Amino acid sequence: MPAVGHPGSAPAGGVRAVSSTVARHRAAGGAEGKDCVALSTSTGRGAVRADLEEVFRASYPRVVAVAARVLGSRDEAEDVAQEVFLSFGRSSVPAGEAAGWLSVAAAHTALNHLRTGRRRSSREEAAGHDVVAPDAAEAVVSLDERRRVRSALARLPRKQAVALVLRHSGLSYSEVAAALDLSPGSVGTTVRRAESALRKELNHHASSD
Repeated sequence: MPAVGHPGSAPAGGVRAVSSTVARHRAAGGAEGKDCVALSTSTGRGAVRADLEEVFRASYPRVVAVAARVLGSRDEAEDVAQEVFLSFGRSSVPAGEAAGWLSVAAAHTALNHLRTGRRRSSREEAAGHDVVAPDAAEAVVSLDERRRVRSALARLPRKQAVALVLRHSGLSYSEVAAALDLSPGSVGTTVRRAESALRKELNHHASSD
């Protein structure tokens, strides 16, 4: 699967954006109290959970890493992370389940971006057209292969795709099992089936080109 550089720590700008969201929502509904937690709504209105910034700082690197595994772009992965944390901030997910919920949400959101075409031009793709290397043809082929893998990933059954993304993002079998509500023993089977389905998708589209 496509890989990008290590996402590092949560950026100050991202923390400020989340903090600003927390402040705005609390200012609008301050009478509800600072520890109020509300379910997310379609309008985006409602109280923001008190632990949002703490969870953001702790989980941001993993969320970006999961999204980047799907999208192959750090910039786009950060966009997904913002969406995911804003949704989390308006959710009632128990604090102890936050890490798993965020990882799954990152995978789902990134896959949605692939499937609906909601992607902006990435630095990776822009660089691919202007590459200066000993073998420019090899660089172009490599970029095209990454695109084919992402396209095939978007066509997999959703649970298989998410399991594959989480596992290849570094989550353990037990973490994937907890995040997807699977038995630990079934994770390996699910991932292997996803890998097999991904290979079939790649071979099918390669033969039809």
